[in-house]
Amino acid sequence: MDLRALVTSLTGDGASGDRIVPPTGFTAQLTLFAAGAMAFLAVFALALSLATGRLADRWAESLAQTVTVRVSAPSTEVEAQTENVMQILRATPGVGEPRLLDDAEIADLLTPWFGPDVPVDALPVPRLIELPIIDASDFDAAGLRLRLEGEVPNAVLDDHTEWRRPLVSAASRLQMLGIFSLLLIAAASAAMITLAARAALAANGQVIRVLRLIGARDITIATAFVRRFTRRAALGASVGTVLGLLAVIALPDMEDSGQFLTGLGFQGWGWLWALLIPLVAAAVGFLATRWAALTMLGQVR
Repeated sequence: MDLRALVTSLTGDGASGDRIVPPTGFTAQLTLFAAGAMAFLAVFALALSLATGRLADRWAESLAQTVTVRVSAPSTEVEAQTENVMQILRATPGVGEPRLLDDAEIADLLTPWFGPDVPVDALPVPRLIELPIIDASDFDAAGLRLRLEGEVPNAVLDDHTEWRRPLVSAASRLQMLGIFSLLLIAAASAAMITLAARAALAANGQVIRVLRLIGARDITIATAFVRRFTRRAALGASVGTVLGLLAVIALPDMEDSGQFLTGLGFQGWGWLWALLIPLVAAAVGFLATRWAALTMLGQVR
């Protein structure tokens, strides 16, 4: 793509050549609406892709830093077995100080399933020990699991691997879905703008023939259409991007509610990606209109 031609299409003076392109009407409305609608959808697709990427990183990091040991034993033996497990964990290389979760923390873990005010004392809830991993290269989960099975059969090690992989994989697939959606949106925008440009060219067929008779070249005629439609695409996409960003900002905050998709949005430098949407839309409009104009002019004689 000629970057200089794209910049000229956005900022250059169209002079009298632009007057052959209808400034209003069906083609103008179609271009503006298509660019605005696709930019609005692109904001959400981009936000979904960035949010799921952050989610995958957060899940992978948080679950990879700790393991959990469950001690399920009769009430008369649970204290002794828990202490044995604590001693084994303290002697395990590559880990930090093990921490026994208290009743309040266990109640918080059970709240999504049993609701608030869970009677932990009245339930046969196992003891949970959280073990932070300091050096993953020295930590041997398989060896620790075998030692626990041999010395404390009622203790079960959960290294979160079987939970982490599906979660990270699902988040990564959602991220790829967001990227694929962006590509589909760009393709749909190109198709809409191409149709609008071809309709405008067809409506001005007689004018194009007259311009050729007085010596106008096809590239000059095409440039007038490219400039007008590139500006329309950029304008529509700018409005759609602003509306999309306002809609994303209006979503509930993660800290205020725990509902689905409350983490959808932009953080840090992610806002700059959203600001690139009008530029991408202008580039798509430039390429689509240029191709449509040169192709159509080759058929109009």
